[in-house]
Amino acid sequence: MQFIRLYGRVLALLAPDRWVAVGLAFAALALAGLSFLEPVLFGRVIDLLSRSERLSESALWTEAIALLALWAAVGLSGIGANVAVALLSDRMAHRNRLVVMGRYFEHVLSLPLSFHGDTQSGRLMKVMLVGSDNLFGLWLSFFRDHLTTFIAALVLLPLTLILNWRLGLLLIGLVILFALVSAWVIRKTEAAQGKVEDLHTRLAGNAQDALSNVVVVQSFSRLNSEARLFGDIVRQVLDHQFPVLNWWAVVAVLTRAAATVTVIAIFVLGTVLHVRGQATVGDIVSFMGFATLLIGRLEGAVGFVSRLVFQMPSLQEFFNVMDARSSVPEKPDARDLPRVSGEVRFENVAFAYPGGPRILADVSLVAPPGRTVALVGQTGAGKSTAMALLQRLWDPVEGRITVDGHDLRDLTLDSLRRNVGVVFQESLLFNRTIRDNLLVGRPDATQEEMERACRMAEAHDFISRKPQGYDTIVGERGAALSGGQRQRLAIARALLKDPPVLILDEATSALDAATEARVQKALKALMAGRTTFVIAHRLSTVRDADEILVFEGGRVAERGSFDELVRLGGRFAELVRTQLTGADAAAA
Repeated sequence: MQFIRLYGRVLALLAPDRWVAVGLAFAALALAGLSFLEPVLFGRVIDLLSRSERLSESALWTEAIALLALWAAVGLSGIGANVAVALLSDRMAHRNRLVVMGRYFEHVLSLPLSFHGDTQSGRLMKVMLVGSDNLFGLWLSFFRDHLTTFIAALVLLPLTLILNWRLGLLLIGLVILFALVSAWVIRKTEAAQGKVEDLHTRLAGNAQDALSNVVVVQSFSRLNSEARLFGDIVRQVLDHQFPVLNWWAVVAVLTRAAATVTVIAIFVLGTVLHVRGQATVGDIVSFMGFATLLIGRLEGAVGFVSRLVFQMPSLQEFFNVMDARSSVPEKPDARDLPRVSGEVRFENVAFAYPGGPRILADVSLVAPPGRTVALVGQTGAGKSTAMALLQRLWDPVEGRITVDGHDLRDLTLDSLRRNVGVVFQESLLFNRTIRDNLLVGRPDATQEEMERACRMAEAHDFISRKPQGYDTIVGERGAALSGGQRQRLAIARALLKDPPVLILDEATSALDAATEARVQKALKALMAGRTTFVIAHRLSTVRDADEILVFEGGRVAERGSFDELVRLGGRFAELVRTQLTGADAAAA
């Protein structure tokens, strides 16, 4: 049964704290036994009082003091066990919640871009927060409260048959009825609650989507439309949630009704048995205590089980993300690559997304150390995809890529990416300080090294003009900076990393002509002695490249220097003429 498998996995997450969990289980067994003893002792006191007329005063007090002393010991032991359970379960639940959140966060960051491209970041955040909160609540309530109930039902309740098997059968019947009704309702509501959780996920995803595009929402007067879309999903949540709530309300009513009937039945049957001499008054009182205790625990168990059903889809989502596997797994014996000289080879490389057409086919190139290779072509020709393969964001479906003769698939991802620096077409910055964003390139960089890199990237002057300088918060995705400032900061970050292999993906696209000229000079100094791949649409920026590869339809259609390709009169020459014509028209 999926329900049992899922919650078995929830408990398996506590494996690092298994001995704490085992200790809590024994404590719960002790608490169940102590709670079982209290009604028994109460019944024995009633029996003692009922036959007090036949005992001497000294004998009466002797037995009474013994029973009361035992009862006091039971009570104090219960208090101590409850304190221990509360402290240990709280700490274990808090500790493991943070551990699970950390594992989830690290796992999601390691998943390939193909996964993140298909999954909203708002959904991933919702799955992490809701999933970890639900795990925390289940661990805490299970070990602190409900484990005692299940132990009492499974282990101690049958012991009531020793006291009086006729009255014991009534209590066991109540528990069996509760279990059957709960199992039936779980089956009835499992699918519906899964639909509710899917809608909650859509709600979180849509909200994050709208908030991250708030400029578009306001510019296009989409406020009412987005609010209406949000409200439509809310109504669907309620439409699917209410029937589930109704079923569990029925369970609660049936549990209360069954408990009431059981108490009345114990009283009636106990009276009959007492008249026949088959049960004492103390037995009846003890079983009334058992029934009262059991009713309270069963009502708590109803709430706990209903909560398990409600949270089951969100926990399943959490585990689905945790079960997602990288499309670029490391080999167990992957090699840690030291700093390389920078020779890069593509050998008959082909690539396609799973189930999709080929994006790259038969791509071959050799880039000796220190060589600059430019990749040009129309949008969608495969330039950025080829560079993504070099970073091993995906693996080719055919052929191989090597750095200094090592197949990328034989290397650890961390060591490969330490040797590759990237300036993206879109400047990707954290909502942190300028300093923190620069240190992404090299965490141990000094202030002098940061400033030198920023001067080379023409970024130091604008940073110095900020009130907080390098400690200025750049805002979400660098919103507090202009496009040119973000791009120069990204270039400085790559300069600071000082990688032997460099990828410039339209690195100067957001700069004005004067700043671009200065940065191009800095980039030339950086590119000296490094293998550099330049992705460019403005062909004027690749004039000095050692080799230009012209991509078309996922293949290398032409290759050569700038002048050679212009003289060839092929696709590259046509692109040059098109851009020159556009520039002349703009100037006119």
